[in-house]
Order: sequence, then C-alpha cells, then structure tokens
Amino acid sequence: MIDYDKHQVSVSGVNVSFTKNEFRIMVFLSRHASKVITHDYLPREIWGGYAAGNNQLLRVNMANIRRKIEKKPADPEYIFTEPGVGYRLREEDS
Repeated sequence: MIDYDKHQVSVSGVNVSFTKNEFRIMVFLSRHASKVITHDYLPREIWGGYAAGNNQLLRVNMANIRRKIEKKPADPEYIFTEPGVGYRLREEDS
C-alpha cells in the first residue's frame, strides 16, 4: 500500500522505511502498474537525463526496495524483472 500524501509504503500493514529515491521509484512503478518500465526510461524519469544509462544506480535501488518489501527478494511477489528490458509492478498491489 502506498500513501502518496504521507510518503509512506506499507506491506501487510507494516510501514516500510524508504529513502527519497526508493519512494520515487515505487510511486513511478505504481502509477504504471502492470506495464514494463525499461532500464533506460526509469532512471531518466527519476533522476533526470544525467542518470540515463546508469543501470547500476537503478539496480542498487531496486535491490534495496526488494529487500524491504519482498518476503523472498530472489523470488519476488510485487516487483518483477523483465530480463533485458526493465521492471514491472504487479497491478493489484499499486
């Protein structure tokens, strides 16, 4: 559950502490739930043009997000990797 006004994310009723960048990524993915957001598009939208092509920055943030919201980060329930393309948030959890 994402509370956009309070800048909070909760999983199973428990608030999860996110950095500003992690929250921005979650908001962006939730607003485009079920759609694949490419590795190039997401950093550009979150950090601007200077981050385009910086997949390492995106990967680090996504790993941190998964550690915080997924029961098993290697076998995600919420955020899926589309290999070679990008990420997708499960629609009903937006």
